[in-house]
Amino acid sequence: MYRVAVRRGFIAQHYLIGGDWGPENEKHSHPYVLELELSGEVLDRHNYLVDIVEIERLLNAQIGYYRERTLNDLPEFQAINPSLELFARLLCEALARQIRAENIRTVCVRLWENESAWASFSVER
Repeated sequence: MYRVAVRRGFIAQHYLIGGDWGPENEKHSHPYVLELELSGEVLDRHNYLVDIVEIERLLNAQIGYYRERTLNDLPEFQAINPSLELFARLLCEALARQIRAENIRTVCVRLWENESAWASFSVER
């Protein structure tokens, strides 16, 4: 199985709802790092799993939507807890819909909210 990954950092804000999580209930920022990992068994005619430049373009656009925004204010997070796990799933599903390479079998997002905590979500295609 071949694997290719690309990372991008961005800052976004949120506040948790629905429970008592102390300071996490107040609006705060995270220095998120999104790792997008793609895997597949077959290379294309150029011996690439995927065109990294195209993946970077998609990743930059996806992150650009969230950069410097408050997640709670966005429609996809209305009235729900903007957890790290949910955010990873939303990012993964959006990127999986956009990636056109037919040889990609798995799309995985690992989303770090700091140096020690991450959540991930994968989509099999």
